Amino acid sequence: MTTNAPLADFYDVIVIGGGPAGTTVATLVAEQGRSVLVLERETFPRFHIGESLIPETYWSLKRLGLIPWLQQSAYPKKFSVQFFSEGARPSAPFYFDAYKMCDSSQTWQVWRDEFDLKLVSNCREQGATVVMNAHVTEVIFEGDRAAGVRVKLPEGGREVRAQVVVDASGQSSYIANRLGLKSPDPALRKGTVWNYFRDARRDPDPRDEGATLIMQTADKKSWFWFIPLPDNVTSIGCTGAMPYMFQPGMTPEATFERELDRCPAMRERLTSATRVRDYLTTKDFSYSTKRAAGENWVLVGDAFGFIDPIYSSGVFLALKSGEFAADAINAAFEKQDFSSATLGAWEATHRMGIEMFRKLVYAFYAPDFSFGMFLKEHPRFRTHVTDILVGDVYRPEVGEIFEAMGDVIPPSDWGPNYVGAA
Repeated sequence: MTTNAPLADFYDVIVIGGGPAGTTVATLVAEQGRSVLVLERETFPRFHIGESLIPETYWSLKRLGLIPWLQQSAYPKKFSVQFFSEGARPSAPFYFDAYKMCDSSQTWQVWRDEFDLKLVSNCREQGATVVMNAHVTEVIFEGDRAAGVRVKLPEGGREVRAQVVVDASGQSSYIANRLGLKSPDPALRKGTVWNYFRDARRDPDPRDEGATLIMQTADKKSWFWFIPLPDNVTSIGCTGAMPYMFQPGMTPEATFERELDRCPAMRERLTSATRVRDYLTTKDFSYSTKRAAGENWVLVGDAFGFIDPIYSSGVFLALKSGEFAADAINAAFEKQDFSSATLGAWEATHRMGIEMFRKLVYAFYAPDFSFGMFLKEHPRFRTHVTDILVGDVYRPEVGEIFEAMGDVIPPSDWGPNYVGAA
């Protein structure tokens, strides 16, 4: 990554965080001629989980101008998602082009260090200033209005002012934590152990070899992902309830091996595979926030909310929230109106999309629910499942599937009309 540029004292927009959400905002605002500063606490390229892109990311990436780069890459092509129940029984693949034949019917499995670096480079090319190794220590508020940030740089501390502050800090959630806006979901407290394996068995058909596989273990105690990556490396992880995954005295490797014994289909795919690094762990707390925007500030990506990663929705929701927020910010400058109503005009729509994913997550974890049995009884809803798997979640009619599921889906405070007190 190139050397950091000198900082000005004022920018139209400051973005805290250089991940997919932050760089999307920065790119789409900077290309309109606004001055944009991105402050990223790490130095890119850097390792990050979340390698699988769902189809609807295509349209955000097309808007960012990155589709030609992906088309020329060596990233495995992803045409479908397939589920396995009880660690062994496969469903029919959910082929994206069977749902809708279009450019987005094929997507990619990416290395996030390369992918995120490309997003950063792209926003720089559009005129944004990007500063790495920049630790934001405080968002400056003047009353209810965000006015800038205090940031610690290698050369010392600085105060930088802005018309709009975008919090794209991921789960650090600077503004949401300061204002007490987070609403956790206690039912989705999950732990994950994962690694990367060379020569894990992939399906031989070119249409299937890049597929994401989701395998539930016996009794739904946990589930595995299988995400093919370049150079015959595969990302494989196991997720379950936190107390179950992180039991006293058990190493991450021991937990992973224990769950492999309960998932014959995954064990078989690793027969000739070689692990390429030490085991990694993470603790995932699903949460939402009570507001997406306030006076001169906006939340995007994981700073706005985090949902269980089973359906690979993270990058999609980051890109989409970045698009929504950028359009609202550009409109705010046109109107010279930086109120919460203008900057957060997209909130209800985006919450509806998140809610579609969240409800499908609950159905997946429900102990007495089977997608196979449900779709056998209600075949017309197979399209609705695919709608959500591809990311076509901003149409209210997609939610009809959850009415048919009944008590499997608990009531939610996260819906599109949710308004909480700050």
